[in-house]
Amino acid sequence: MFGLFAKKDRRATINSEHELTVKAGDNLLAAGLAAGLDWPHDCRSGSCGTCRCTLKKGKIRALTDFSMVLTPDQREQGMILACQSLLRSDVDVDVELGEGLKAEIVTRKGVLTAVRLLTHDIVEMTISCDEPMPDGILAGQYAEVSYPGLSTPRNYSFARTPENENFGEVTFYVRKVPGGEFTEWLFGGNREGTRMTVGGPYGNFHLREDDSPMLCIAGGSGMSAVKAVLEYACNRKIPRDAIFLFGARTQADIYCREEMEAVRLNWNVERKFEFEFVLSNEPEDSDWDGPRGFVTDYLHRRYIEPGLLDVTACQAYMCGPPPMIDAGIKALTEAGLDEDRIFYDKFLDASTMPGGR
Repeated sequence: MFGLFAKKDRRATINSEHELTVKAGDNLLAAGLAAGLDWPHDCRSGSCGTCRCTLKKGKIRALTDFSMVLTPDQREQGMILACQSLLRSDVDVDVELGEGLKAEIVTRKGVLTAVRLLTHDIVEMTISCDEPMPDGILAGQYAEVSYPGLSTPRNYSFARTPENENFGEVTFYVRKVPGGEFTEWLFGGNREGTRMTVGGPYGNFHLREDDSPMLCIAGGSGMSAVKAVLEYACNRKIPRDAIFLFGARTQADIYCREEMEAVRLNWNVERKFEFEFVLSNEPEDSDWDGPRGFVTDYLHRRYIEPGLLDVTACQAYMCGPPPMIDAGIKALTEAGLDEDRIFYDKFLDASTMPGGR
């Protein structure tokens, strides 16, 4: 029965103002983004809830269980996840749109030109596009990446602020996921020269205008998005203090030390920039003399407890695996930071969801 509905284009009216056609098989979010609407979104897989909206009229088919993300009250109010909604009829939807997309979402063909090992399980992957990506990409956003034969595209954050990229190139940090279709292929041999497809930009993770201190936390390949945001801020000498804590297991997981040192040296001279690697599983008898423990515990121990940082006055930017992000949100809100001042991107991969990141 549902197959019959999926074969017919439908009309969606957004905020009683925008009308768009949702092509058969497309989800509501994809149609909104294709129409140029600045529809809030992050994961596009039904995990983050950022694309939630209110269905005022019409019927949809839910591709996933909304109860995993939306509260009973939200569902009672008619909220749905746009990225997981196929239309069974024409619909009227209310959603709080942004001020307008900064860059057109495009698809570019290119060539995988370089793969450089950064740690034992993270590589820097560079793709040279046949046509450059559009202007207006925001540092912190991500792209879909695929190669011929891959079952579904993978999502990776741009690892550099756009002005730091070579012309026509895009760079990503990719962590190996055991059993992951994309990363087993990438790490399994010399893949340079492979034709690739890059689509985007996607996501709402980017620097917000403010003069408050920036509290940045990342782990794993989450270094990419946070580093890009900090490079953007550094290039513009924004008048803000910043603290960046990178959580890793051991010294073998440390990377981008030189890049972060360059940010520190070139930061606005009238403001402070602090950066630390925090290791949670480093052997006790090693030569490591830096911070140890979980990164959120170190934040509390080093900055919050002694009163060195007024968390309530900060904006927080976090990227990394879901457990770290969840722990960070809990620690920051318990310390008094409003949740609407916490911006994050959970890096989901083949170990936590189909399609992976």
